Amino acid sequence: MNDSQYNLMTDELLLAIEEAIEECGVDIDYESVSGLLTLAFVNGTKIIINKQAPLHEVWVATKFNGHHFAYQNEQWIDKRGGDEFWQFLSKAVSVQAEAEITLQAE
Repeated sequence: MNDSQYNLMTDELLLAIEEAIEECGVDIDYESVSGLLTLAFVNGTKIIINKQAPLHEVWVATKFNGHHFAYQNEQWIDKRGGDEFWQFLSKAVSVQAEAEITLQAE
């Protein structure tokens, strides 16, 4: 993947996350600035998702730990645990929102 492909894919991913948060029906605020998406929860916790362009990765920081996702076999995979991005994000958002939430790209 070249830099242009990476930027296009990650911009689409961040937009898809925003849309999924809007559709989930739970009160989660978000703010997106220059490849950095912050999800803010009612309990004061946050999840920060950001592009790591030099590495062609997407990083996710939760209140528990950080994860680095690399694009493999047409999906973003956690380099630490092997989780697929949307499954991981659904679990992380559910924990921090204190509600069962399933997020997915439309």
